[in-house]
Amino acid sequence: MDVIQKDFAERLQEHGIHVDQKQLDQFETYYETLVEWNEKMNLTGITERDQVYTKHFYDSVTLAFYVDMSQVGTLADIGSGAGFPGIPLKICFPHIKLTIVDSLNKRINFLKFVVDTLGLSDVELIHGRAEEVARKREYRDHFDLVTARAVARMALLNEFCLPFTKVGGQFAAMKGSNPAEEIEESKRSLKELRGRLDQVHSFSLPIEQSDRHIVVVDKVGSTPGKYPRKPGMAAKSPLV
Repeated sequence: MDVIQKDFAERLQEHGIHVDQKQLDQFETYYETLVEWNEKMNLTGITERDQVYTKHFYDSVTLAFYVDMSQVGTLADIGSGAGFPGIPLKICFPHIKLTIVDSLNKRINFLKFVVDTLGLSDVELIHGRAEEVARKREYRDHFDLVTARAVARMALLNEFCLPFTKVGGQFAAMKGSNPAEEIEESKRSLKELRGRLDQVHSFSLPIEQSDRHIVVVDKVGSTPGKYPRKPGMAAKSPLV
């Protein structure tokens, strides 16, 4: 364990999250694979090792500071890209059954390689649009926790993610800058999609102190039959 991994592990320990050597090895392999594949395809603009550990790995796991992962059996990560936050959360909490949905097949192929290389089990990787996948019975109103990291504004995210969330479950949007304006404009979509704002958590990443926010939404009723709308409709005509 070098300084970067030691700092990473200690920062997680401060929040009650313990990672052992096997998990640290998985994070390191994940980093090496990310950088290697990034030379062939655009996965991330961040490749310096210390930056990946802070801005991708640690940032992903911050969701567990505000949501009790011991109560989460099923997690869906929508628009996961290079696997954030889903894969780091799965490494830290192996009991979780993780489903990742992404619209780009080459990213899904990357994630398949990561999952196989890291030896992760109970991970389902789905190539598809969120609006279409959420209409499938086995995924609709199904997950304890649904998340999306830096994907879109809240009014769109609610339509992408709340249909996956089970009644009594939660949707957590991971944001950078202050989402107050987005939350205000998303009131209609929350109501339509049977969501209720629970809490907004604000904090800063270590070292560089960049702002982060996690918007937690409770799912209070079943998704109405007309949602989500066809692919592209939410972006063209958001529920604002």
